[in-house]
Amino acid sequence: MTRLPFALFLCAALLYGAGLQPPDVFELESATDPRISPDGRHVVYVRGFADIGTDQRHSNLWIVNTDGSGHRPLTTGNYTDTSPRWSPDGTRLLYLSNREGGGNQIYMRWMDSGQTAKLTSIGEPPSVPTWSPDGKQIAFFALVPAEPRKIGKLPVAPPGAKWADPPKLIDRITYRFDGQGYLKEGWTHAFVMPADGRTPKQVTTGNFAHTAWGRTPNVIAWTSDSRALVLSVNRNEDADFAPLESDIWEYPIHGGQPRKLSSRQGPDNEPAVSPDGRLVAFSGFEDRKLGYQIRRLSVMNRDGGAARVLTASLDRDAAGPVWAADNSGVYFFYADQGNTKLGFQPVDGPFRPITGSIANSGQFSVARDGSIALIRTRPDLPGDIAVLRKGESQPRVLTSVNEDLLSQRTLGAVEEIWYNSSKDGRKIHGWIIKPPGFDPSRKYPLILEIHGGPFSFYGDRFDLEKQMMAAAGYVVLYTNPRGSTSYGEDFGNLIHHNYPSDDFHDLVSGVDAVIARGYIDPNNLFVTGGSGGGVLTCWVIGNTTRFRAAASLYPVIDWTSFLGTTDIGPFALTYWFPGLPWDHGAHYDKRSLLSVVKNVKTPTLIMTGEEDYRTPISESEQYYRALKLLKVETVLIRVPGEPHGISRRPSHHAQKIAHITGWFDEHKAK
Repeated sequence: MTRLPFALFLCAALLYGAGLQPPDVFELESATDPRISPDGRHVVYVRGFADIGTDQRHSNLWIVNTDGSGHRPLTTGNYTDTSPRWSPDGTRLLYLSNREGGGNQIYMRWMDSGQTAKLTSIGEPPSVPTWSPDGKQIAFFALVPAEPRKIGKLPVAPPGAKWADPPKLIDRITYRFDGQGYLKEGWTHAFVMPADGRTPKQVTTGNFAHTAWGRTPNVIAWTSDSRALVLSVNRNEDADFAPLESDIWEYPIHGGQPRKLSSRQGPDNEPAVSPDGRLVAFSGFEDRKLGYQIRRLSVMNRDGGAARVLTASLDRDAAGPVWAADNSGVYFFYADQGNTKLGFQPVDGPFRPITGSIANSGQFSVARDGSIALIRTRPDLPGDIAVLRKGESQPRVLTSVNEDLLSQRTLGAVEEIWYNSSKDGRKIHGWIIKPPGFDPSRKYPLILEIHGGPFSFYGDRFDLEKQMMAAAGYVVLYTNPRGSTSYGEDFGNLIHHNYPSDDFHDLVSGVDAVIARGYIDPNNLFVTGGSGGGVLTCWVIGNTTRFRAAASLYPVIDWTSFLGTTDIGPFALTYWFPGLPWDHGAHYDKRSLLSVVKNVKTPTLIMTGEEDYRTPISESEQYYRALKLLKVETVLIRVPGEPHGISRRPSHHAQKIAHITGWFDEHKAK
C-alpha cells in the first residue's frame, strides 16, 4: 500500500484543517467479511486499502487471534483478495484473488505451512467458493457463456483488414447492470470440484441465472451429507420481468433431478441447511407488490411440508441466517431504528437480541462454540473486527485498522435527534455531526444530507463523507424520513406510490429542529444527497427557496425516462408504480422533478458517473438543461468510468466531497 507522503499530509492539513480531509480517502482502510475459525480461535478478514500511485482499490487477507494477539497479514500486494472461507476442520482456507492477472480465481492456503495453491484456471471468474461439510469438495458459481444471437448473414473482414467492432445485438430487457457494465451472453451456474483442485463439474443446467438478480453472487448451501446443493433460483420463464421471484431448490451433485423445496410467490433467498440436514432456513416474504416489504426468516423440512415463518413477531428485516451447531435455531442480522444488530431465533421459542451497532452490511460468522466474529462500528469507529463470546453482551474489538489515521484527525461529535414532522406530528429520527472544535456560542452553516434508496436508512455509525463535510466547518444533519427502513413496514410504506412527497416535511422539520438549538446560521442552509437523496434534494429546492445552494448527486429527474434507461426497470415498474407510464401518465408526472423545476431558484450542482446505469447520466443532463433554460445557476459534473455512488476510484471519491463542500463554500452568505 502506498501511503501519502508527509509533505502532502502537511499540505492537506493546512488546507482542510484538523478533521478528516478528502485526501484521507486514500488513507482510510476497511475491515470486512470476518470469518471465525471452526474452533473459535482465529478470525480471517478482508482488509481493503487504496493505492495513491495507481488510484486503485485493493484488498488483502489478514488474521487475528480471538484474544487479540497475532494480528498479521496472510496475503500482501496490490491485488484483490476476497471471500476467505475456512475448511470444516480449520486446516485450510479458500479465497478468491486476481493476483495472477485477469479475473478472480480460487486459491487455497494450508494454515500450518502457509503453502498456497491456485485451484481454478477457468475463463469466467468463479464466485462464492463454499466448502462441503466433509471438506472434500468445493462449490462455486461461474458464468457459462452462450453464443450471442445473430440476425442475417453478416459480412466478414478479409484477412489483414482492421474493421470496427461489430454492433451489439440486445434482446433481453436487462442487458446491463450498474457496476458490471454490459452483461455477457450466458447463464450463471453452480459447479463442484474436488478440494484438490481437479476439473470442476457443472451441477445446474438450463437457461436460468442461478445467482441473484443482476448476476449478484448468491448463497450456496450444502446438505449435511455433502451430496447436494441448496440454492435460491428464479427458474420462471418470465424471470426478467419478475426479478424478485425465487424459490429454494435442491440439486444432487452426482446426478438426478433437482427438487423444488419452496413455492410461495415472492423471494425465497439465503438458504441455510441445519447441521443435522433436516431443516432449511431462508429469508424472504410473500410478495404483495409493495414498495417496502419486511423480509422474514422461515424454516421448512427438507423432506417436504409447508414452511413456517420464524420471525413473524419482529417487524424488522431479518437476513443472513446461520445455524447454531446444535440445530436449536439461527443467528441473523436485522435493522432497528437506524442500527444493524444481531439476533437469535430458536426453531421453537421467542426471538432474542444479541448485540447492536454492527456494520450495515451485517457480515458475521459463527464458530462451533457459538463465538461470533463481526464488524463493530460506532460514529468514531470506521469498522473493526470484533468477537462476541457466547453468553456475553458486548463484543470485544480485536483490531484498530485506522488508528494511524485517526490519531492525526479530530472527528466531529455525533448527536442523536428525534423531532416531530410538521406534516402529521410523526416522530422522525436523525443525527447531527458537529465540526471538530465545535463552539455552541458560534453560528454555523448547516448541510442537510439525505439518504438514497429510497427504502434505506442512516444510523449511529461512522460516516466518512459526512465527517469530511463537518471538517469543512459545517454542521451536518442526516435523518430517516418516512419511507426509511428499520422502523417497520408501515413507516416504510408511507411513500408507497407516493415518492417524493411528504418526506419533504420530515426533512425541513429536522432543519427547523436543529436551528432551534441556537448554533445554526439560518441564512446559510445547504442541501445534498445521492440517488434517492438526489431526488429529494431536487424535490426540496422545488418546494422551498430557503437553501442557499444544493448538490444533487446521481438523481432521477423524470420517472418515465428513468424506467426506459435504468438497469432496474422491471423492478421499479412492479414495486414503485401502479402501472406503465403511458397508462398512468398523470401519476408519473406528479412525481417527476420536472413538475416543480419551474420553482427552483437555488444554485445547484449536479454530479453523476458516466457509467451509472442505475440512475443514468441522461437524468442529470435533462435537469441541468432545465435549470439552464430557466437561467438558474447550475453546473454539471460528469465523472468518467464511475458507476452509481462515485467511489470506484479513490480520487473520484475524494473529488466528490471536495466539489460538494467547495460549491457550498462559494455560496455562503457573507
